[in-house]
Amino acid sequence: MSVAGTYDTVVKSPMGDQKGTFTVVPGDDGTTFTGSMAGGMGSMDTTDGTIDGNTLTWKMNMTVPMPMTLNCTATVDGDQLTGKVNAGAFGDMPLTGQRQG
Repeated sequence: MSVAGTYDTVVKSPMGDQKGTFTVVPGDDGTTFTGSMAGGMGSMDTTDGTIDGNTLTWKMNMTVPMPMTLNCTATVDGDQLTGKVNAGAFGDMPLTGQRQG
């Protein structure tokens, strides 16, 4: 099953649950993707997005509330997405999502 799609996500952060919309657009080679995470703190584009089976790995450059690179990984199982967002010194934050549609 394709990992492509739009997911309603929740990141459990130290500032409370951060709800967002995560979009995954696989590249022509099927091993890379582009997309974005949009939420209450604005939108961040994904960088270095890779696909390995049903596992996604990517980075996002956060600017609010402070500049930081987020290292993310998630596994897609059917319409469910589970993973983590690593925020450097703040550690890992759980990520969950449900595919729209």
